[in-house]
Amino acid sequence: MTLTELRYIIALAQEGNFSRAAERCSVSQPTLSVAIARLEDELGVPLFERGKGFVGVTSVGAQVVEQARVALQEADKVRQVALAGRDPLDGPLRLGVIHTVGPYLLPQLIRSLKAIAPNMPLLIEENMTANLSDMLCENELDVIIIALPFEVPGVLTRALYDESFQVVVPRGHRWEGLPAIGTDELGGEEMLLLKAGNCFRDQVLGACPQVSTPESDIRLGHTIGTIRCMVASGLGVSVLPEGALGQPYSNEMISIIPFREPAPSRRIALAWRPGFARPKAIDALLDAVRTIDSPAYRPVS
Repeated sequence: MTLTELRYIIALAQEGNFSRAAERCSVSQPTLSVAIARLEDELGVPLFERGKGFVGVTSVGAQVVEQARVALQEADKVRQVALAGRDPLDGPLRLGVIHTVGPYLLPQLIRSLKAIAPNMPLLIEENMTANLSDMLCENELDVIIIALPFEVPGVLTRALYDESFQVVVPRGHRWEGLPAIGTDELGGEEMLLLKAGNCFRDQVLGACPQVSTPESDIRLGHTIGTIRCMVASGLGVSVLPEGALGQPYSNEMISIIPFREPAPSRRIALAWRPGFARPKAIDALLDAVRTIDSPAYRPVS
């Protein structure tokens, strides 16, 4: 039994397809198939049910796959402990980040982190919260940046900063020039929101319940950048995080209006496994965020 074989069965259990599992592991399908068959022979039990166009995990296979995840995590700790013994800030850090934070925070974060940990490059995965959570728990990522609340058993979190929400309207809109606007004034407008499944969309709907009234005409976009362009073209108004509205993302075709106090906001945090062997890398990320000079990111003490 090898660690490579354990990686193969985890990939096959997740993908449910030999070709996709092999692609994920960067090997040929015959290589993966032979290795898994060899492991089943060694263990003396079938780990997968195979049918035409179907691959399923057996009951004992599910237990073996779960234990394989634990074994790989423990094996990775060996490498991490050795690395931490040399220098916890030396070597790549696998960082996950949600879509509504990555493009706006990372350029500034990387610049700040270079000054603190120049030998710790970031291997970045941008994804949805649920996917990042799975990748963190399965030891495919070291740390993730997500929005709170984030309650996953066995995962630690630390708040990074608070970020206000702001209203975005096209030039010439009747709200343009207002010093501030209330969350209860958004009903009845043509609202532009992110598609379902995005945590920022849920936070906007929670903070601005008038957005989802029957009178509102809601249109959807895939990214904040797309929504910003849709606003600029005159399709409607939107609520976006402040960090996505500063330079170079703002332009002369949109107008930004703050909310009246208490203004809605979100809290962004780091999350990592308790057994992560490079705690100083976490501290470096926290310090790097605190040194970012931007009013959009209000550090949490």
